[in-house]
Amino acid sequence: MSTKNPFDPAALSDSVKEQAQQIWLAGLGAFAKAQEDGTKAFEKLVSDGITMQRKVSATAEEKLAEATQKATQAAHTLSERATGQWGKLEGIFEERVSKAMQSLGLPSAAEMKALHDRVAALEAQLAAKPKSSVKGAVKTAPRAAAKNSPTK
Repeated sequence: MSTKNPFDPAALSDSVKEQAQQIWLAGLGAFAKAQEDGTKAFEKLVSDGITMQRKVSATAEEKLAEATQKATQAAHTLSERATGQWGKLEGIFEERVSKAMQSLGLPSAAEMKALHDRVAALEAQLAAKPKSSVKGAVKTAPRAAAKNSPTK
């Protein structure tokens, strides 16, 4: 037990000072604890933020891959449809051009091929004949032309 008188002004002053000191130290302790916990809480928030960012990034990449696949598939389908339509349009165009050329009296591709084949066959026949008969044909052609031409 304390031998001091509780009503002694000096003892009372020391007691108040001691309690004020304890309150001050408790406040500093609370501040230190809050600061320590605050740092830990901040670090935890940063860690949680990194985890969340990774999840969001992974989800975004999945959705982007899905969207890219769907867009590619749609483009492929559209391309197939367009190619079919271009094929039909090309056929109609070729048919109309052919009719227009016929109406102008121009030969068709088949007629030109037949003519080309015929010329090739004639060239082959000329190449197969002996040269003397070709020379004879060339010499008689000018004489025949001279006989048929009117003289002055």
